[in-house]
Amino acid sequence: MAKAGKRARAIAESVDANKAYTVADAVALVKSNAKAKFDETVEIAVNLGVDPKYADQMVRGVVNLPAGTGKDVRVAVFAKDAKAEEATAAGADFVGAEDLMEKIQGGFMDFDRVIASPDMMAVVGRLGKVLGPRGLMPNPKVGTVTPNVAQAVKDAKSGSVEFRVEKAGIVHAGVGKASFAEGDIEKNVNAFLDALVKARPSGAKGTFVKKISLSSTMGAGVTIDTAEISQ
Repeated sequence: MAKAGKRARAIAESVDANKAYTVADAVALVKSNAKAKFDETVEIAVNLGVDPKYADQMVRGVVNLPAGTGKDVRVAVFAKDAKAEEATAAGADFVGAEDLMEKIQGGFMDFDRVIASPDMMAVVGRLGKVLGPRGLMPNPKVGTVTPNVAQAVKDAKSGSVEFRVEKAGIVHAGVGKASFAEGDIEKNVNAFLDALVKARPSGAKGTFVKKISLSSTMGAGVTIDTAEISQ
């Protein structure tokens, strides 16, 4: 325990809490501090100037990370017949209709993304209380309700990340792994921030992005200068 505490102190001391870093410097610092015995996830947290309880201030979207997520995304697809075959061929982990709905109602949750063809939404809608609170409910705005289920599966598998603002006005997302090259993490961070700015809702007034913090799973948060992005 003493060794872990010493390591945590060293990591904290390496970060200047009063400084806002460039994306490149923040990535380098986070990567150098990721010393856990597992491949830590690089996580971004962005404080937004919105109140998501108002519909015109809700922020949500999807971004394709150029270097991928480094995570094996398990995808469940609601589709029938030819669409089901397309989803399976594209690499979906679970494909079904009423049978999949019943399985999920019975407690099955071994997936990270849910995709549905439009004709299946009546079935998926019955899972609102299960999928909704977990942020897994398919939505056309983020491309998870689509007639092109095969492409949606490929996007999910190759590095598309959904984001949604939480009650406190914060958006969290994983933007890669500590084992990634610095340049790849940097590309992912910039792609995520670009997508977030483009998702600015009509009701957002004043400064939209208030604070950006980057960290690894076990590391200290590093503040990124908001001047790095155009708002």
